[in-house]
Amino acid sequence: MRDVRRSTRDWLILLSAPGIGPRTAVRLCEHFGDPAGVLAASRSALSELGLKPACVDALKQPDTESVEAILNWGERPDAHLITIDGPSYPPQLMEIADPPPLLYVRGNPALLREPQIAVVGSRNPTPGGREITAELVRELAGFGLVVTSGLAVGIDGAAHAAALESGQTIAVMGTGPDLVYPASHLDLACRIAENGALVSEFPPGCGPLARNFPRRNRLISGLSLGVLVTEAALKSGSLITARCALEQGREVFAVPGSIRNPLARGCHGLIRDGARLVESAADILAELAPLLNAALASASQSPASSGDDAMPVEALRGDERRLLDALAFDPMAPDELIARTGLPADQVMSMLLLLELNGHVSSVPGGRYCRSSG
Repeated sequence: MRDVRRSTRDWLILLSAPGIGPRTAVRLCEHFGDPAGVLAASRSALSELGLKPACVDALKQPDTESVEAILNWGERPDAHLITIDGPSYPPQLMEIADPPPLLYVRGNPALLREPQIAVVGSRNPTPGGREITAELVRELAGFGLVVTSGLAVGIDGAAHAAALESGQTIAVMGTGPDLVYPASHLDLACRIAENGALVSEFPPGCGPLARNFPRRNRLISGLSLGVLVTEAALKSGSLITARCALEQGREVFAVPGSIRNPLARGCHGLIRDGARLVESAADILAELAPLLNAALASASQSPASSGDDAMPVEALRGDERRLLDALAFDPMAPDELIARTGLPADQVMSMLLLLELNGHVSSVPGGRYCRSSG
């Protein structure tokens, strides 16, 4: 435990130095081995790598009082400090170009490693936009996806609130983890901390600086398998998140709207540029199925998801048993299953995921499914 605290302390000193951002911190650690190696390096060695005198001074004479205050914050029951070299760091963030070396989390840090769908949109949505967002989010959260958003007013808030009704949600903050912006979402943030997670790369006490929110947006997309945009103007922060998603190799989904609605133009632009058009949660699940399969396989290896706990075939009832009986051992497309069973598309996709999680169904390339031999 002492070693973990010392390692975290080294990261805090490194990241608090002026001029050291995520990329520079990682580059320095690659050069010197780890944060402790950076702090032990000579002034000349640090200067040779281009660090300015003020930065070197901060590394050699750190503000230990501020560092200790953050370490003490991280020892609260609901607070967590997660470093990039620790076992709790979300693996999906390791895939982006500039992963934050340190995350501040309130709530359940394990959620950061779960399959996530990001949902973003306008801060001034139409009533219809709110309704569509809530409907899609309830379905996606009900299927087991963690819903990730940015805690902003409008679509973000609607997504978080709907996710809490049927699942779990993560709020990525543009402030420190102890400050809620906007203040009107204080109650929502408390509910998320209790039933999900608040996450930030900014230390406690950091206020809502404008330059921090684009950095927040890259984490929203980086944590997720894909980004869903439900309403957005042509120039909006939601489109920044969508661009981050494309750069990170994530899927982008967009809900179309009326040509008379200016908040539909951003989504229409995304669709023209290759985003997936979304009319139901099934559209998203079908596209994410290959990525979800990997997450399901990983989950099935954990004690909580072992074969002993899976629901036996004999226990299946109603539509689930009907769907399984319609499924052959040869691969079948979801459309064929929908035709055979007469069940709605979103219900079929939902049940296929649940049946796969319980080991009764296997997915194969091409978005098709077959009955497992077991």
